[in-house]
Amino acid sequence: MVKNICVYCGANAGITPQYAEAARALGQALVARNLSLVYGGGNVGLMGIIADEVLRLGGEVTGVIPTALVEREVGHTGLTRQFIVKDMHERKAMMAQLADGFIAMPGGMGTLEELFEMLTWSQLGIHAKPIGLLNVDGFYDSLNDFIRHAGEQGFIRPQHVALMNVESQPEALLGRLTSI
Repeated sequence: MVKNICVYCGANAGITPQYAEAARALGQALVARNLSLVYGGGNVGLMGIIADEVLRLGGEVTGVIPTALVEREVGHTGLTRQFIVKDMHERKAMMAQLADGFIAMPGGMGTLEELFEMLTWSQLGIHAKPIGLLNVDGFYDSLNDFIRHAGEQGFIRPQHVALMNVESQPEALLGRLTSI
């Protein structure tokens, strides 16, 4: 049963307001479904926006942040729970352990790295938790095309291509992840 969703997203808000709007909408959808947010513990960018929205609506938010980022003063101070860990490896492992499913929102290299680690772990049978992409305003269209291409070229098996559940609306994505 899915109760805690780990959301990977940017430490920046992006150049258009659609990204921030999607972060708020995902936060609202999580609270409406009584799902808790697990995320990277930051107070900046889309990370801060989604955490603030879930908290504003009375939902639960668990942050996992490395000491180095706390020292840079980017740690959120108003969370339900916050774990301060040694490094990024410990952060990712703890977030994966705390979560029942994963969503990647728009973000940069860190978001992609976290997404692909969870996809790889699923492919290897390390976990069987659902993984989704919130494809805000076509943000992940090129990535989806690449994954399909890699599958067509024999580098990703069809069942592994299908590990990514892609939706453009938060409610639809949560519906897919909670029904798997």
